[in-house]
Amino acid sequence: MVFPGSNCEQDCYHAIKVLGADVSYIWHRSEDIDGFDCVILPGGFSYGDYLRTGAIARFSRVMRAVKKFAAGGGLVLGICNGFQVLLEAGLLPGAMLPNTSLKFICRQVNLRVENDQTPFTSLTRKGQVLAMPIAHYEGNYFADEETLKALEQNNQVVLKYSTPSGEITSAGNPNGSLKNIAGISNKDGNILGLMPHPERAVESILGSTDGQIIFRSLMESLVKS
Repeated sequence: MVFPGSNCEQDCYHAIKVLGADVSYIWHRSEDIDGFDCVILPGGFSYGDYLRTGAIARFSRVMRAVKKFAAGGGLVLGICNGFQVLLEAGLLPGAMLPNTSLKFICRQVNLRVENDQTPFTSLTRKGQVLAMPIAHYEGNYFADEETLKALEQNNQVVLKYSTPSGEITSAGNPNGSLKNIAGISNKDGNILGLMPHPERAVESILGSTDGQIIFRSLMESLVKS
């Protein structure tokens, strides 16, 4: 997906190409996304992040098509700003606050897999620790107690920030996100939003290839379906 202000669509395009799948760009004014197996909302600063991150992108023409696509069971992956857009669009619950440090953070982090049963994590194992980079100012996930309880009861918390050994502690939390949440899914599991960038971790020259497992999982899920 390409919104005005997106800056990671080429990274996502490259990552998918590296793994050998077909990929195309979808312009924010598109109203028809039929024929695609998965839609990726990339990172960046959609519409300059005016008002709030993702607040204007939710009104793009293409988001009506994304909602219809997701309602029909299509796979939707929102990365960083894409996650923020999914939250603003109501496709995932919760909101993003500024990092507790009030600084933009760009560095490698560790993520513990909490749910290995989604189409995006099917090749992982629960408790596995992945290394991927983050690059955001507003990645501090927030939700009310009732929503947090529902997320955990429904196994919708897919990834949590952790230490390299997999401990869920404040030391492993880069932005103050509640419950160390780094990525969540919808109840049906076909929508995933995460703040870390798997597309920046698909080649060893980038410092990690752990991002491959997210894309390979969704590709294998599509083949099986």
